[in-house]
Amino acid sequence: MSRIAGRFSRVEPRRRVRQLALGLLSDLPRKNCWTLAEHAGDASPDGMQHLLHRAKWDADAVRDDVCTYVVEHLRDSEAVLVVDETGDLKKGTATVGVQRQYTGTAGRIENAQVAVYLVYSAASGHAAIDRSLYVPRSWTDDRDRCRAVGIPDGLAFATKPQLAAQMILRALDAGTPARWVAGDEVYGDNPHLRAALESRPIGYVLAVSSTHRVATHAGRFPAKALVARIPKRAWQRLSAGAGAKGERYYEWAQLDITGPAGRPGHWWLLVRRNRRSGELAFYRCFSPRPVPLSELVRVAGRRWTVEETFQASKGLTGLDEHQVRRWTSWHRWVTLTMLAHAFLAVTAAAERRDHPGPDGLIPLTGNEIQHLFAALINPVHALAHRLHWSQWRRRHQARARTSHYRRQATAQP
Repeated sequence: MSRIAGRFSRVEPRRRVRQLALGLLSDLPRKNCWTLAEHAGDASPDGMQHLLHRAKWDADAVRDDVCTYVVEHLRDSEAVLVVDETGDLKKGTATVGVQRQYTGTAGRIENAQVAVYLVYSAASGHAAIDRSLYVPRSWTDDRDRCRAVGIPDGLAFATKPQLAAQMILRALDAGTPARWVAGDEVYGDNPHLRAALESRPIGYVLAVSSTHRVATHAGRFPAKALVARIPKRAWQRLSAGAGAKGERYYEWAQLDITGPAGRPGHWWLLVRRNRRSGELAFYRCFSPRPVPLSELVRVAGRRWTVEETFQASKGLTGLDEHQVRRWTSWHRWVTLTMLAHAFLAVTAAAERRDHPGPDGLIPLTGNEIQHLFAALINPVHALAHRLHWSQWRRRHQARARTSHYRRQATAQP
C-alpha cells in the first residue's frame, strides 16, 4: 500500500483504500461496498461509497502504479502483452456503458457492461496492468445520458481494437518490457491495430477468423483455403504451454505471407490443428526479425493467461462484483481489484522463485495465498456489530421495497 499512498493527499481516503484493499483480499463470499464496510468495522457503507465516488484521487495514476509494481516483480524481456475483453451482466439501463451486446461471459447477447483489459504475461506470472471501459455508440451519441453518469464530455466512441491499441501503446511508451502482443479474432481481424503494432515495431500473434483474407505471392486467399497447401511434413507437434491437466499439445504449421509494401518485417499465417478432432485455428503473426515456429506457438499459448487473469480477478478479488453506476466509480473499483490481484500474482511468483515447494506439493497458487492471507487479516467483530449490520441491511431493503411498490402503483393506469 505504500506504493500508492502518495496518490491520496488526505489521511481518511488513504486509510479507507487500505481497508477496501484488505477486504478485496479477504475470503468474503461477496465483495461490494456493503460487505467491505462491514468487514472493515464501519457502521455503514457511506465511507466506501465516498472513496469510490467523491473522494479526490486519480484512478489512472494508481493504474500506472499497478503497472510499475507488476513489471518490477515479473519483468521479462520476452513478455507478452495480452489483450481481451470481458463482460459483466447487468439489469436496467442506468449503469455506465450498459446495453444489449455480445459478451463471452454469457456466450450470447445480453444486457451487459464490457471492458477491455491488458495483461502482462511473463514467464513467472501474469496480471492485468490496464483497463478501458467500452462505451457503445448508443451512449456516446447521447450526451445527456453520458453526463448523468459522469462520462467526460470529450469522450468519443472507440471500438474495442482502438481501446486495445491505446492501452498497448501507453504501456510501451511507459517503457514496459515486452516483445509480443497476443489477442483473439476481435483484434487480429482489425487492420488498424495490426498496423499500429507493426509501426512500433512489436511482434504479434493474433487469432483471426477462418475467412480472414491474407496476401501471399500467389494472391489473396481466406486463411482456411491455404491449409490444403501445407505439406504433411510441415506439421509439428508442439505444446502451447502447461494446462491444468498437463501440456497442451497440438499440431502446428506456418506459412509465409506478405505484409504491406515497403514495411520491414516478417509475416506468417500460423495454423493450429487439434490432434483428435481436426479442428483448426488461425493466427496472423508479425515479427521485426525471423523467429522459429516454436516461438510463435509459445506466444499463441500465452493468450490463455488473460482468461486465467479474469477467472482469478473475478473469483478472488471481486472484479465483477461492483455495484457502481458511474464512470469514475467504475474505474476506481476496477483499478483497486487489479491492485489486489497483482499482489496475489506477484506473491505467488516470489514464492515459486524463492521457496520452491517440497515434493508432493504443487507451488503456492493465488487461491491458496489469498486463503492464508485472509486468515491473517480477518478481523474479529463483536456480536453487536453483526447485529447492527443485519438491521442496516433490512432497513435499507425495506426502503427500497417501499420505493419500488410506490413506483409500480404510480405507473398503474
